[in-house]
Amino acid sequence: MKSLIAVMASLLFTCSAFAKVAVGKVDVQKVLITVTQGQAVRDQLKKAFDEKQKLLKEEEDKIRKLQDDYQKKASVLNDKEKGKKEREIQEKIVAIQQKTATYQKDIQDMEQKLKTPILEKVKAVVDEVAKSADVDLVYEAATAPILYAKEEKDLTDDVIKMFNKKFPK
Repeated sequence: MKSLIAVMASLLFTCSAFAKVAVGKVDVQKVLITVTQGQAVRDQLKKAFDEKQKLLKEEEDKIRKLQDDYQKKASVLNDKEKGKKEREIQEKIVAIQQKTATYQKDIQDMEQKLKTPILEKVKAVVDEVAKSADVDLVYEAATAPILYAKEEKDLTDDVIKMFNKKFPK
């Protein structure tokens, strides 16, 4: 009987301890696109993407020109020449598809490389903001499916302000 009372008392104590947990959330994606360093990364990625797009567009224009020339000359070409032109066009299409895939991977790798140091700094700032806000637990708003928390503090704007203050550029 005494052990049952002890277990009930410990459960009551445990439940009341959990009731006082302060929960905070941070939208890391918002932080990344809002902080000064994140904007610089986005600008850098956009510039690289635009350069790659320009190169791809030039290649596409060359392919269209080849296709137009083929259409105009198809009636006077023999089967062997037609086959040769069709293979040439098809090879160029495959090559541009491969370039597109390579460029996409390059941009993704560049994004990862540029964002990793910022994310490390964000983590340090989140720790600091959470401590100053007296928060026991912080979750990432976009990925953590917490449906309800009695009390929740959104620390995102505080993290952005402190990050920009600590790391101006």
